[in-house]
Amino acid sequence: MPAATRRKAAYTAAAAAAAADGPSGFMARVASIPRLMRDVVTGRYDGLGKGRLLLMLLALGYIVSPIDLVPEALLTIPGLADDAAVAAWLIAATVGATTGYLAWERGASPTVDDPRVVPGEVIR
Repeated sequence: MPAATRRKAAYTAAAAAAAADGPSGFMARVASIPRLMRDVVTGRYDGLGKGRLLLMLLALGYIVSPIDLVPEALLTIPGLADDAAVAAWLIAATVGATTGYLAWERGASPTVDDPRVVPGEVIR
């Protein structure tokens, strides 16, 4: 049951994240993941740090691992909630990373191509 629940949560989050792009956009994102990982590791793409990539891989390992910080057998709802939270973060991080990477592959980075855009970051 826990593995099926994890899978269902991951599929639901993936479907929601890819809804704006449609099926071809989702498949383009999935197909870009190996290239993204290769380009981050080799240093060709600097839009995603190696540390963030490592966190994403650790999150994937946590989701598929039978070992949990909060086991479902003892605490059902919190046990499923921690897996769902990790899965939601992983899917959101993957969508963000693949969006930037696909734009980089197309050469459509607004900070490089548009002189009206000033590179920076939001401070809260």
